[in-house]
Amino acid sequence: MLSHVLKHLEVLVSHDTRNPPRAITTGGIFDYIREQLPDFTVEVTDHGAGAVSLFAMRGQPKRIFNVHLDTVPSSPAWTADPLKLRVTEDRAIGLGACDIKGAAACLIAAARVTQGDVAFLFSSDEEANDPRCIAAFLASDHGFKEAIIAEPTQGQAVLAHRGISAVRMAFKGQAGHASAENALSLSAVHNAMRWGTTALDYVQSQHHLRFGGLTGLRFNIGRVEGGIKANMIAPSAEVRFGFRPLPSQDMDALHAQFRAFGNSESLAEYEETFRGPSLPSGDVARAEERRLAARDLADELGLPIGNAVDFWTEASLFSAAGLTALVYGPGDIAQAHTADEWVSLQQLQHYAATVQRVMDQE
Repeated sequence: MLSHVLKHLEVLVSHDTRNPPRAITTGGIFDYIREQLPDFTVEVTDHGAGAVSLFAMRGQPKRIFNVHLDTVPSSPAWTADPLKLRVTEDRAIGLGACDIKGAAACLIAAARVTQGDVAFLFSSDEEANDPRCIAAFLASDHGFKEAIIAEPTQGQAVLAHRGISAVRMAFKGQAGHASAENALSLSAVHNAMRWGTTALDYVQSQHHLRFGGLTGLRFNIGRVEGGIKANMIAPSAEVRFGFRPLPSQDMDALHAQFRAFGNSESLAEYEETFRGPSLPSGDVARAEERRLAARDLADELGLPIGNAVDFWTEASLFSAAGLTALVYGPGDIAQAHTADEWVSLQQLQHYAATVQRVMDQE
């Protein structure tokens, strides 16, 4: 089986699906997948801006496997062509090998040696926080009750992870000479920094919170930009930050808190640019109910259950839509998005054997 997986992975890696720029069409990698699934009903949909999905179904399955085919851009630190798969004694190296074309190769290989009912949704817009493919699928009359989303989880079923939100804030000030007595209060940059200090202190105060092995609130100020020069009061500033709450934390309440930390006279704009719910979704009681349902699914399929994770996945979108969802895939998230990204051959072999067994059960 491993040799077939590596053959498919070599082709999948060779297709440039970097996102951005997401110059992805309905041909290319999707033509290859269609060719590999001759006994499936296949539908390829262009959702615009390089977001393309391929839905493939054989029989009448009750669950769907989802895997994204887009990758992050490759960095100059790669030591060889990122679109050419390299295989060593213990690993497969290539852009997307870990995140998460390795899983796609395994699913294709397993589908070709089984006859059970199975459905796949291959997407191409996960890496840019623009889930058009998943949104369109979930808005359709799909009829599925369960979803298994492939991400690097080291071959363990992940039942819970954090949500995610990204925000752009704009601060306004009043330009003037830096020697002015009121420069401290008029500077947009100063007010942005005050906001940041207050926000960081608040996040530190949330460290005691717990949910399913996760602790505290994750928070990052990723970009601060503003001002003109050292001897001028900054008339404007922009802050981009993100936070990742526990499944038990209310996203809207956190936004209200972060917004309130801004001086009403200096805060010009507060815009959420992306939101992804936690897994499982819902309030505390509903989230726990959905987590237990996902645990039952993992037990039914014979999947080992791993710890909750800090990174976000599109499994939460399936959960929010009412499906029982879990995350399960080969590879270690520590290798994702790195130069010379790799996935272990043992992980590929184990994942392929497992999904083959699951497909045979249907």
